[in-house]
Amino acid sequence: MGKDKVSEEYGSLLFTDAVMQERLPKPTYKELRQVIDDGAPLDLDIANEVAHAMKEWALEKGATHFAHWFQPLTGITSEKHDSFLTPKGDGTVLMSFSGKELVQGEPDASSFPSGGLRATFEARGYTAWDPTSPAFIKDEVLCIPTAFISYTGEALDKKTPLLRSQVALETQAKRVLALFGREPKRVYTTIGPEQEYFLIKESDFEKRPDLIYCGRTLFGCEPVKGQELEEHYFGAIRPTVNEFMKEVDDELWKLGVPAKTKHNEVAPSQHELAPIFEQGSLAVDDNLLTMEKLKLMATRHGLACLEHEKPFEYVNGSGKHNNWSICADGRNLLEPGAKPSENLQFLVFLAALVAAVDEHADLLRMSVASAGNDHRLGANEAPPAIISVFLGDELDAIVDALINKEEPEDHASERMDLGVPALPDVLRDNTDRNRTSPFAFTGNKFEFRMCGSQQNLSDPNVVLNTAVAEQCDRFATKLEGKTGDEFTTLALRWVRHTLRDHHRVIFEGNGYSDEWEAEAERRGLPNLKSTPDTLPCIIAPETVAFYGKYHVLNEAELHARYVSKAEQYAKLLNIEANTMVYMARHLYLPALFDYSGDIATSVATKAEIGIESPVEKELVRTLTDGISAIHAATADLEANSAAARELSDPLEQCRAYHDSVLPSMEHLRGCVDAMEKVCGEDYWPVPTYNQMLFWV
Repeated sequence: MGKDKVSEEYGSLLFTDAVMQERLPKPTYKELRQVIDDGAPLDLDIANEVAHAMKEWALEKGATHFAHWFQPLTGITSEKHDSFLTPKGDGTVLMSFSGKELVQGEPDASSFPSGGLRATFEARGYTAWDPTSPAFIKDEVLCIPTAFISYTGEALDKKTPLLRSQVALETQAKRVLALFGREPKRVYTTIGPEQEYFLIKESDFEKRPDLIYCGRTLFGCEPVKGQELEEHYFGAIRPTVNEFMKEVDDELWKLGVPAKTKHNEVAPSQHELAPIFEQGSLAVDDNLLTMEKLKLMATRHGLACLEHEKPFEYVNGSGKHNNWSICADGRNLLEPGAKPSENLQFLVFLAALVAAVDEHADLLRMSVASAGNDHRLGANEAPPAIISVFLGDELDAIVDALINKEEPEDHASERMDLGVPALPDVLRDNTDRNRTSPFAFTGNKFEFRMCGSQQNLSDPNVVLNTAVAEQCDRFATKLEGKTGDEFTTLALRWVRHTLRDHHRVIFEGNGYSDEWEAEAERRGLPNLKSTPDTLPCIIAPETVAFYGKYHVLNEAELHARYVSKAEQYAKLLNIEANTMVYMARHLYLPALFDYSGDIATSVATKAEIGIESPVEKELVRTLTDGISAIHAATADLEANSAAARELSDPLEQCRAYHDSVLPSMEHLRGCVDAMEKVCGEDYWPVPTYNQMLFWV
């Protein structure tokens, strides 16, 4: 798509502000903007006018249906398509779409995860239009972003608590800014999610039941080559992949998704796509669209897109970096300025972030916990399970000076002469980056790097938004009514004391090292290594009080998320265990029977003519022993999985899967992978790592 074509088609499938201005009467547009910008109530007459304009626009774009597009607790998106068609009774039809249909829908709430909020016989649920996220056209369907709630009003989705947390943060941040003499119209978060994924040949994907059912390989011995040569990262992009990436860009740009950067990642066949920052909930919506388009576009190029956190052992898994900042009327509140030590407003928000992360490290860790992400975190390819904050040399020095009541120093950026006249001097940033830190300051934002590649980013942002709102509330409550020098003195004291009290969470070193794990334990930082370890914090009394105070999640909604997260963990591991049993019995054992049988026949045939074959005899023994080991390990896994399924308590069941089933899965994998190393390639029933990761 050329430059003019990009400009012409960018956002062409998005019901943008420009489209609304063009198609709505000025009074209607003005009232709708008040709904979007100020949270004003939506009048049904206005909704009818908006619905009519949306319908006419969508019909012109070729749409025939509309759908409320929402995010159930599965973490993915859901939609039910209804046509605009209304029969008139005379053999003709009218294309209609009302304000009521725009504003509210009614999907079956009992068919989605609800954590007990809805029973099978209690099916009613509602979707409610989110006017802050523009409608868009996808596959000839007008998609309307919505919240999803139960018949009794509890949030059954990921979006509703995210929107609530944004309201809480905006409310409390405005109180802080008022003390600095600022009264912004809007305070909002910005998010830039970096999406990692793998691409393999679709023909290989279709031959791997583990990839089809689980999204990751449950078997596979180490490839002869991995990522040790470090040549894939930022390397030349394969032509087939480049064509795929170009089509993804084109499709995303039409939807108004600001896809910006694409490149090869560290592991072979791994890639990344990163957008320009957008307002919080919109960025999450667009990331979910991006994930959907990546999978769909891949199939058009004979590829399969793997978004699992750990599709392959022995090489890096995939994450999704959540770059987070907070803005007031377009001004970044985490911009330190030329002299950050003198930027009191910046220091207040910086201290609030540090305290928020320290006090709610358990909830942040829980927000990114999953069966898939547990394989990645702490594996020397992703941040450890321990939450810490990296500030960089300059800010760390300023923090230390403030705590010690010393005069902090600001350092001007330094230019580096490269020794070649034709090359320009390079301006060095005041701080380096730390790729081992879970929560790192990167110039004017924080990068939360623990998120899993396939997860919905609403979860960590709900925690982050609410935690920062809490700190802003404390600051504003303590200093409201103070002005002039008294305010400056007390504000600086609050910054100093907050940073002192939460200094334990600041760590500038190597988060991958064993020494850091020991040091973190000494500091009293939580180290929640698995999803079952994180589950209790969801329903802890302090969590209920924390979310309840800011009207983000109530006790029933938190319990629902506790049950849903536990169920999802257990069900995923049960599916993986079932898949391993199926593959062992129906693929690997028959292949090994055939191979060992052919070798044994060869041994017998040679013996008939007096030829000894000690190597082949030894191979038959090895294969026979391996077959026996696989058979026993399969039975053991099946038994342990069955025992875990019988447990009724959600946490007890999760622990059983983690402590009993996972080790059995690893043992069976070891038995099968050992046989892959000796089995003939023509006999092996599935594509190997060597074939899948290094396709041409």
